[in-house]
Amino acid sequence: MKYYIKLLRPKDWAKNFFIFVPSFFARHIFIAEKIEHLLAGFVAFCCIASSIYIINDYRDIDDDRKHPLKSKRPLASGKVKPSYAIIICIVLIILGSALAVLANPNCHFLFILVVYFFLNLAYSFGLKNIAILDMLILATGFVLRVKGGAIITHVDSSDWLIIMTFLLALFMAIGKRRDDLLLKASSGTEMRKSVSGYNLEFLNTMLGLFGAIIIVAYISYTVSPRTIVRLGTYRLYYSSLFVIAGIMRYMQVVFVTQRSGSPTDILYKDRFIQITIFLWILSVFILLYLPNSPIFN
Repeated sequence: MKYYIKLLRPKDWAKNFFIFVPSFFARHIFIAEKIEHLLAGFVAFCCIASSIYIINDYRDIDDDRKHPLKSKRPLASGKVKPSYAIIICIVLIILGSALAVLANPNCHFLFILVVYFFLNLAYSFGLKNIAILDMLILATGFVLRVKGGAIITHVDSSDWLIIMTFLLALFMAIGKRRDDLLLKASSGTEMRKSVSGYNLEFLNTMLGLFGAIIIVAYISYTVSPRTIVRLGTYRLYYSSLFVIAGIMRYMQVVFVTQRSGSPTDILYKDRFIQITIFLWILSVFILLYLPNSPIFN
């Protein structure tokens, strides 16, 4: 049973928490009805994402067997039969679609899921082999999660929120591609065709560039007059400290410890990153939900 669970890649479901971001910033996170719909949407995204993972693993069985880590995946290792995996994939697609309608009866959220599914299907069937485009598609998937969350709860997903989500996802994707490149250099085996379109100098430059852009974008968002009026506080820039710390830590992981292969692994294992994210969430929560706290008086 554990191999069938592993087939779904539940640890990667953490990416789907981006669906809650619009409601969090709109101060709707404690409205019971909206949370119920968001949870249904979250599970729907998990189902569709897992179906894509299965399709991707099915297509990459031979390549994954050459990878030191991916060779342990259920399909590549032979622990799960391909025919069973396809049946599970179909069930997940049906369940995800049903939950999407439950979360948003007018089917706008379902449309987002359909776009996400076919975009990632195209990625699995060849677009992932095109350098730069592969990372842009991954980053777009995070934007769709945010848009989906905004649609479910009928809140405005600001331009800044979309931009920062895209930049952050692209930043992490660059770090992952850098790890793929280092793996190719150490093993002599090309694990991903798009890696041939990158080199260390290019990826190192992109990491530094996007790290700086994310920090500037976030600070600009927090001090924007529109943001101050919309959120009712000019102090949101306080939370920039944790954004800067998080970016610095991720770059330290990439350049110093050389273990940027999976952003989700970093999230689950790196205590510094976990504490930074927690403090960022806490600071934004206090600033948006507790504006009359004695801290600010």
